[in-house]
Amino acid sequence: MESQTTDIRSIGYGRPHQDGAVLDLFTGWAHRTPDAPALIDGEHTYSYAELDRLADRTAEALRGKVGPGDLLGVCLGHSVSLVAVTLAAAKLGAVHLPLGPRPGERRLRAVAEQLRPACLVGEPDLLPPGGEQLALDLPTGGAVAALTSGEQAVVPAGTHYAVLTSGSTGTPKAVAVTEPALGALLQWYRDLTGLGPGERHSLLIGVAFDPHLMELWAGLTSGAALVIAPEAVRWDPGALTDWWRDADVTVSVLPTPLAEPVLNRPWPTGLALRHLTVGGDRLRRAPGPDVTATVHNAYGPAEATVTTTVHTMAPGIDHGDGAPPIGLPIPGAVVLVTDEDGRPVPHGVAGELRIGGRGLAAGYLDPELTARRFVDAPEGVDGTDRVYRTGDRVVMRPDGVLEFHGRLDDQVKVSGVRIEPAEVEAAFERDPRVRRAVVAAEQAPAGGVRLLAFVQTEDGAGDGTGAGADSGVDPARLLDAVRPWLPEQAVPSAVRLVDRYPLDANGKVDRRALLAAEPSEPAGEEGDTPVERVVLKLCRELIGRADLGPTDNFLASGGNSLAAARLLEALESEYGIRLRAPLVLRQPDLRAVARLVEERTAALTATA
Repeated sequence: MESQTTDIRSIGYGRPHQDGAVLDLFTGWAHRTPDAPALIDGEHTYSYAELDRLADRTAEALRGKVGPGDLLGVCLGHSVSLVAVTLAAAKLGAVHLPLGPRPGERRLRAVAEQLRPACLVGEPDLLPPGGEQLALDLPTGGAVAALTSGEQAVVPAGTHYAVLTSGSTGTPKAVAVTEPALGALLQWYRDLTGLGPGERHSLLIGVAFDPHLMELWAGLTSGAALVIAPEAVRWDPGALTDWWRDADVTVSVLPTPLAEPVLNRPWPTGLALRHLTVGGDRLRRAPGPDVTATVHNAYGPAEATVTTTVHTMAPGIDHGDGAPPIGLPIPGAVVLVTDEDGRPVPHGVAGELRIGGRGLAAGYLDPELTARRFVDAPEGVDGTDRVYRTGDRVVMRPDGVLEFHGRLDDQVKVSGVRIEPAEVEAAFERDPRVRRAVVAAEQAPAGGVRLLAFVQTEDGAGDGTGAGADSGVDPARLLDAVRPWLPEQAVPSAVRLVDRYPLDANGKVDRRALLAAEPSEPAGEEGDTPVERVVLKLCRELIGRADLGPTDNFLASGGNSLAAARLLEALESEYGIRLRAPLVLRQPDLRAVARLVEERTAALTATA
């Protein structure tokens, strides 16, 4: 993919883009190839005609409750119901707002109160109280209901979908994306991957995050079949590659935290996978020469419609040991690297990445926030009259390729998800026991980022050491109280109670000093068997807690999907056994995990 630059200034232009339809392409395939598979969910296959009829019935049921330009909040997981509601929203001209199957009761209530969607679709016991409920005839595991509300927030004209990103005010920001922007993205992605009839594309990315919309619509607008990934593969690299093989998946998208352990393993034989797109976080290694799929390292914020730049790595080539660049702009995109005043810097000089062009979102549903982050393009930049300030630090090489160098602000990424520490702090400060909260990010010992919350309580937070000796507040209960407000990745690994905060020279809380003053965690109880000791050592490294003991639960102690994937990988490397994530995560404590490993190892030895 080539890029043009005007001079030595760090400005890059993607190739001329092609407009692409969205819903019309799906209905076109439904008429041309009605019997072709459109969606595969385990043993169930839905043809294009069947899926179209289901979407029509769903749209008819929602007609009058939601119409053109109305927000339709969707609280569903990967399923035919999710796909049918997504299609129905497009048929009604409504604005699809994916919230995920378990957004958290309080988080959902806050979104409902601020954005006031015209309709929410989800399990009846999940929806906030009040409003009218109606049953939707969908092939889901439980009843699905729609709740209608009053007047909604103002949505920019032409918005096709809205997606939430972390917000510093404590309430997520809603980004509005138009159909032309989505259509142009899909046209590029279909060209990149050669996606078409006979192909199978995974539906795997978390529903609350915008790349799942690229997955979903790319399959349905190309005549290919979408294949819904089982829950286990989102945790387990081995289960994922086995599923790719068993389901004959040919094109897939992975979040970076899951892609890295997959690329760290020997590449499986017998895969039909031709293209793998990776995004969501900084990719720290290139694919090895044994990888038989073309791997695309993609970069792009929700504010620029999923993907802005891409670096493609052909199969069978040694791409080196360093972190791959984020590449060149996709068709229709304009990228520039600027100084603090918004002026493009020379090649080789680090600065803030600003994005313009065809894929730029309409803005946020908050006009004031839109005005702050979507600004006028600098003089001399063609192809766009406004740009989005990403807050990302990048360098443009002389060949126009962009290298990612981290964030310029407080925003961090945890397991591939953008997190505003201020949003997590606001969740703590909703609790009447909390006077103030400060959230800081640090590198976990085994890689990745973990969040720590430093909390002042209303009744005094302790002795100044962070131990909270004089406080009657249990840190674990504070942590439990914020879970309903936050996505999984934003829940801190631990809470420390403090009576004061160190300040820097500007009078702001010094987060580095907070982290530096962290007392060394006492070593946890050692295991009774060699396997227990290995499991404890691995979990302490992965979660970043030296105090873990045999009776601690993996998830309750701060483990997440990335840590689970790495634990499974490490156990396989150590003992030669394959464990499934759901089985491991169901164990009550780490001693039970070790016992499971011992049983599987003994069985393997007995059959050898």
